[in-house]
Amino acid sequence: MDKNTVIGLILIVLTIIGFSYFNAPNYDASQTEVNNTETVQKEDAPKQTAKKAEAVAEQPAVEDSTALFFAAKADKGEDVVLKNNKVSVVFNTKGAMISQVSLPEFKSYQNYNEGKEVPLLLYDAKSGDASMNFMLETKTKNLNLSDYLFTLSEKTDSSVVFELADGDKKIVYTYTLLPDNYLMNFSVQTIGFQDEVSAKNNTLQLYWQDKIRQQEKGYYFENMYSALTYKVSDDSSEKLNDQEDDEVSVTGKVDWIAFKNQYFSSLLIAKEDFRNVNLKSLKQEEGSGYLKDYTAEADVVFDPSGSKTTDFQYYFGPNNYRLLQSMDEFKITGEDQDLEDLVYLGWPLFKWINRYFTIYVFDWFTQLGLPMGIVLLLITLLLRAIVYVPSKKSYLSSAKMRVLKPKIDEIAKKYPKQEDAMKRQQETMSLYSQYGVSPMGGCLPMLVQMPIWIAMFNFVPNAIELRQESFLFAEDLSTYDSLISFNTSVPLIGDHLSLFCLLFCGTNIVYSIIMMRQQRDTMSSEQAQQMKVMQWMMFLMSVFFFFMFNKYSAGLNYYYFISLLAGALTMWYMRKTTDDAKLLAKLEANYQANKHNPQKRGGGLAARLAALQEQQVELQQKKEEERRNRKKKLN
Repeated sequence: MDKNTVIGLILIVLTIIGFSYFNAPNYDASQTEVNNTETVQKEDAPKQTAKKAEAVAEQPAVEDSTALFFAAKADKGEDVVLKNNKVSVVFNTKGAMISQVSLPEFKSYQNYNEGKEVPLLLYDAKSGDASMNFMLETKTKNLNLSDYLFTLSEKTDSSVVFELADGDKKIVYTYTLLPDNYLMNFSVQTIGFQDEVSAKNNTLQLYWQDKIRQQEKGYYFENMYSALTYKVSDDSSEKLNDQEDDEVSVTGKVDWIAFKNQYFSSLLIAKEDFRNVNLKSLKQEEGSGYLKDYTAEADVVFDPSGSKTTDFQYYFGPNNYRLLQSMDEFKITGEDQDLEDLVYLGWPLFKWINRYFTIYVFDWFTQLGLPMGIVLLLITLLLRAIVYVPSKKSYLSSAKMRVLKPKIDEIAKKYPKQEDAMKRQQETMSLYSQYGVSPMGGCLPMLVQMPIWIAMFNFVPNAIELRQESFLFAEDLSTYDSLISFNTSVPLIGDHLSLFCLLFCGTNIVYSIIMMRQQRDTMSSEQAQQMKVMQWMMFLMSVFFFFMFNKYSAGLNYYYFISLLAGALTMWYMRKTTDDAKLLAKLEANYQANKHNPQKRGGGLAARLAALQEQQVELQQKKEEERRNRKKKLN
């Protein structure tokens, strides 16, 4: 591996490290910063949230028995269940809101590991982990609608209607669960409230809270990909900080709010948009069984007369890119909802690679019914085939430099002094140019592979298809595999050793050694000394990768392992099939064709670099001559 290749590789590795730090994960950081400046006022959020909390809690100590809905006050209600083959939703007549949501097609990691056929519990207000209610501000008081007992007025296999009535005043909640779908439509109708509310007050206040459970094996990895996400109207989706506590107040309109963990989301869409939105995310301690505590407060427009309903749509389901894309078919708004943004695919370039290449290839292999480990293997081999041509060009560039090394050594002997370094470099570049060699060719495959590596870094952790899919010794490709587990957490390592991570890091060392050995004969003594330092850097980088990726998913470590292994085998194959004698003969033919034309310096980057170096030498000589002339004049 020549100096330029190694420098390119180190820069790529540093880029990946920086990318993983700033992108864990992040929704278009540059755009988000602009959007936050325009629509989010973080400093006002705590005050507005506190003000709303006080308003929700504002209830008279002793309520008049003639007050609105007084007779509907209740301590508890009855459960009503609505379900299809995708989702089961439990309501309670007290407040007529959702009390539980479970997904029969999925299981938590704990139940999966223990072999229990228990549906995944996504939302649970019964245990106190979640709540949702509306507050209606009248001229005399604030009605917290979760305090009242609604009447079940109608129920079918796919819909349920709850009513809260007092004379000619009525509040109606209608839920309709779409067949074979994770979507549920929800409408609120307030009838006869024209005289009860101020003419200037035409909003219902929504309060929604959910303490989301840890559903996967590893807290660290799942928490990294869990974030309260929302979409600003006519703009992109944004999210709260996924690593720290965060709170924002959005002054613009919001299309939807999603309480998201790594693979599942509870999402609420408003047909007429949310307004005055306050959002809060509190990180929960590892070992508590929870990831984040999300809170959302917002205003929604309603019609006091009841001639128009206030419409919403729930989504309780998996974060599957194609599935979320298909939800636009059932949208209640006039524009695309972009729910697929919940599956983070990376910054624009990497998102483009994943959206228009990786997902299509992944879907095609998945439809063949192959194990997920084989799917990842085939994707890796396909990507390796794509970069084979630039990799071969890179290898040939290094091979040409290797066979020309004796001539480069002669130039080094010709200019042994340090002050002649510029002349030595200039003559070396000229020789490369005349023989048709590009010393920068070794960087090309690195530049091609870097976007693919980073794109896969974003794709694999968000591919729900890998969830609870076993392969070889990994019981679940979506989380880390445990070669050895500890009873306590070891600093920098955690409570386990991942075998796929060890294979990835070990293969990275072997790959580096193979590349360095293949390029050893191309180096001068000075370059060989530099290579020793870089070699140690590569070894230390592999150690760093171990500490970084030991908590990452087995699927991601497996992909990097087989990618590096395939790369090492490719380099070994090209070395075995390259005839140095034939290659040197071809280079000599290039030289003979160029030497008869002194003006012809060959093509490519080497020629341009040689010309630039000559110009630099001439410029230095000219400056030196001008300096001497000025000195003569002064004397």
